[in-house]
Amino acid sequence: MAGLSALGLVLSAYLSWHYLLGGLVIGCGGGSPCDQVLNSRWSSIAGVLPVSGLAAGAYLAILVASLFIGPATEASVRRMACGAMLILVGAVAGSAVWFIILQKWVIGSFCPYCMATHITGLLLATLVIWQAPKQREDGSSEIAPPKSASSTVASRRANGSLSVIGLASFGVVLAGIMAICQATITPPPEYRAGESKDNLPGIDPRAAPLVGSPNAPYIVNLLFDYKCPHCQQLHLMLDEVVRRYQGKLAFILCPTPLNTQCNPYIPRDVDEFKGSCELAKIALAVWVARREAFPAFDRWLFSFESGDRWEPRSLDAARAKAVELVGHAKFDAAQSDPWINRYLQACIRTYGDTTQGGNTAVPKMVYGSRWVIPQPNDADELVSILHDSLAVPKP
Repeated sequence: MAGLSALGLVLSAYLSWHYLLGGLVIGCGGGSPCDQVLNSRWSSIAGVLPVSGLAAGAYLAILVASLFIGPATEASVRRMACGAMLILVGAVAGSAVWFIILQKWVIGSFCPYCMATHITGLLLATLVIWQAPKQREDGSSEIAPPKSASSTVASRRANGSLSVIGLASFGVVLAGIMAICQATITPPPEYRAGESKDNLPGIDPRAAPLVGSPNAPYIVNLLFDYKCPHCQQLHLMLDEVVRRYQGKLAFILCPTPLNTQCNPYIPRDVDEFKGSCELAKIALAVWVARREAFPAFDRWLFSFESGDRWEPRSLDAARAKAVELVGHAKFDAAQSDPWINRYLQACIRTYGDTTQGGNTAVPKMVYGSRWVIPQPNDADELVSILHDSLAVPKP
């Protein structure tokens, strides 16, 4: 019990450190399934209290309680420690089931650190619940007068089992309350924000793909990956936000593939972003070949084909769509234009300048010396992020 408690404490404390300080989790590259889970709204309650911090507190309490259930401890103290452990492991097990469900059916990605913590909690709960009747029976036998009647022993065991189930169930109820709080309390519409000492390198809006007018007084660089689901959700809000600003705001579209093939700031590749570099280059080739065709191609890349979950476009489908929009000859000629690699590297350098403390997630918006990783639910929240985090005047 003490070993499992210590393991759960170490894992959850490490994830809490990542949440509070923004450190890069070992083995979780930017945009990886692990990164998507840890950067999601479900990693905290109301965007303030990290759930890993609650887990660390629970495992620490279980670890302390496990030191007081040995035979050398007084019976009353042992029974109290055992009762506390039952409530805590019930909460840990209920939370583990909740977060496994979230990763499977809501987030659509799994974090190995989180899953290791959940499995540890379930094993610990199984062990504690299995041992608890014996612990509580041993404790009660020391303070109650000995009785030889088998019916009395059976009754005591039945009561002990019911007590164990009741205490563990109370812990599950506590986990349910936590889940309800997560589901009903809306977190802030941003994950991380920061500011550099100097203005970040700018990109000429007249020589780059953008949403809005290049003459807009407020130009925001949007770093994204064409295979990133959070980027897809944000992309659908851009036209509405630009419309609200009535020509005063524009977004420079800066493809930033989360793939080591072209991005040196990514520690390791993940399957989800395989081919991201090629997909970005295809999009930029469309812009080079025929600028007026780029908005349609960009929207197509982020549009739904079928089903209820967005899936990134394949390279073959993207090439076919590009040729359809600009023609085979123009597309082939555009692919060899050196501007594509220069622009892609300019976007990636901006990404590298804003990854302090392991803030490698996208989408990321940059304005002047400020940057933010937004998680808005609608255009209203995106407008608020632009004003509150980037100091862009309100429309």
